[in-house]
Amino acid sequence: MKRKRHIVAAKMGNGHINLIEEDIPPVRPGTVLVEVHNSLVSPGTELKGWHGLRKQLENPSSNIKPKPFGYSNAGVLLEVGDGVEEFKVGDRVACIGIGYAMHTNYAVVPHNLCIALPEEVTFAQGSYAMLATVALHAMRRGQPEFGERVAVIGLGLVGQLTAMFYQLAGNLVIGWDLIPFRAEIAQKWDIDATVVVGMEDEVAATKAFTDGYGLDAAVIAYGGDANQSIEKIHQCLKCSPDGHLMGRIIVPGNAIFTYPMTLTNIDIRRASRTGSGYHDPAWEVGPDYPPVSMRWTTRTNLEVCMRMIAKGKLKVDSLTTHTIPLEDVDARISAIIDEPDRILGVILEMKH
Repeated sequence: MKRKRHIVAAKMGNGHINLIEEDIPPVRPGTVLVEVHNSLVSPGTELKGWHGLRKQLENPSSNIKPKPFGYSNAGVLLEVGDGVEEFKVGDRVACIGIGYAMHTNYAVVPHNLCIALPEEVTFAQGSYAMLATVALHAMRRGQPEFGERVAVIGLGLVGQLTAMFYQLAGNLVIGWDLIPFRAEIAQKWDIDATVVVGMEDEVAATKAFTDGYGLDAAVIAYGGDANQSIEKIHQCLKCSPDGHLMGRIIVPGNAIFTYPMTLTNIDIRRASRTGSGYHDPAWEVGPDYPPVSMRWTTRTNLEVCMRMIAKGKLKVDSLTTHTIPLEDVDARISAIIDEPDRILGVILEMKH
């Protein structure tokens, strides 16, 4: 009988990342069983979390239970549950969802959190599904108009992918980041401009980028304290003749900042998750929403992302910096985790 192996961070004698083996969960109505070939590790939400958790676990007094990781993978369908009509055994799919599309060799996932992979898309490319869909939803929430100028603050995976989508929507994009390596990666896939914060004047560079007109929108694509970024964005936004700042600030992650009085005519839009449907249990395993009334759901966003990857327009390969076999995850992650400035997309490979 097949058994699943998946990553956990737990105090199991060493305080490192561990692989544990468990029974494969049953395939319930509305779900599918996937033989996973690749999964994507997020450097922001996962690698940083592993780094901090490892420090806690090295403390003999810590009492942390095993915690599984992962929310984006791709593979081949082995079994289809009752009520699932759009898939068949043998189909290649990309999957998303915390608690479902984990770093594992076998995963049971609700069918509406899966999307068929086009022939041109590899499993490694398909494993970008979750973060690509988060980025697409962030762009949609920003409601860009063709020709606008946009700054993406933070060039992690979500920031890079969001910048790509804004450019695909006909916008001119400047990316800000503290890490030169991330700016270099963005330049390789042809972002319009970059600024390395702390080494360059991001305000002067952005004003020049907008020809003095000012930004139409900015995306804060990182978590934590963003007050300094807000101050800099204020200096770059377009301004009305009566002195009121205007434009849109989109926040797809967990950025935190105060609400200063200068935010007069600025729209602040949260853009968490992947679109409608995700975290609606009835939708995840049941019928889709009527497209006539809800055009862009998590599922239809996933479909667009896979199509853009297939056409080479969403350049996810340029974001992958490491590929690691699942069996070697502890040693290989431990070797790179203390050098976060040289890491972006980390792909895990599962052997079958």
